[in-house]
Amino acid sequence: MILDCAGKPLNLNRPQVMGILNVTPDSFSDGGDFLAAESAITHAQEMVEEGAAIIDVGGESTRPGAPDVTLEEELARVIPVIEVLSVSVDVPISVDTSKPEVMRAAVAAGAGMINDVYALRRPGALETAADLNVPVCLMHMQGEPRTMQDEPSYDDVVTEVASFLAKRIASCQLAGIGKDKIVIDPGFGFGKKLEHNLSLLKQLKQLCELGVPLLAGMSRKSMIAAVLDQPVDDRLFGSVALATLATWQGASILRVHDVRETVDAVRMAEAVVNAV
Repeated sequence: MILDCAGKPLNLNRPQVMGILNVTPDSFSDGGDFLAAESAITHAQEMVEEGAAIIDVGGESTRPGAPDVTLEEELARVIPVIEVLSVSVDVPISVDTSKPEVMRAAVAAGAGMINDVYALRRPGALETAADLNVPVCLMHMQGEPRTMQDEPSYDDVVTEVASFLAKRIASCQLAGIGKDKIVIDPGFGFGKKLEHNLSLLKQLKQLCELGVPLLAGMSRKSMIAAVLDQPVDDRLFGSVALATLATWQGASILRVHDVRETVDAVRMAEAVVNAV
């Protein structure tokens, strides 16, 4: 399928790589690296050159324990960057936000997709997304970002995540968001222990059966440290391995920090999946 991201197509007939652009001082991996608009724009352009099919711009960290960001601060971080990128790169721009006001301003500035870790559950978010008429990515999260890793628990993580996402898809459709504009994200690392993350990845095809494209975001996350005992800066190989496995399991979008390396891995995995 091809997502129409405000006039810029995202071809999901093959797996694609989404480049992460955190315009924040405190994101777990690259916090502070691209807080200045000029450095953020340059980095985004580099990721597009490396093969990113979409850029995801976020102005508020959702790592465990991160402080809340005011509406004014989030707008000041992301809108100038989106305005420039929307006219300087050919690929769609996604906004990573849960605030309806940021959604509206970002789409007005040129964003063509809304990526919401709350799956449009905050007051006014669902109605706003429906009104804006751009694709949305709905993520599963147990709890909320500040405390989600305190003690997550599930009876059956795959079944529970699938049930949550199915209900959010239905809610979006009732609000007027067509299924052809919906992407889902199981939320690796968001209210999940290592065993939950591994089970979700192993059984990712069950979530793909919900009938919409699936986004997998595991880049540099703590699940890699739990297995390999590596700091954030040394998680490239683990991240690429996870992206490759997610591609094999049917993911349509891989959300990553390391674009060039992941694009190569995804293309090789795609070639094997499509072999006769």
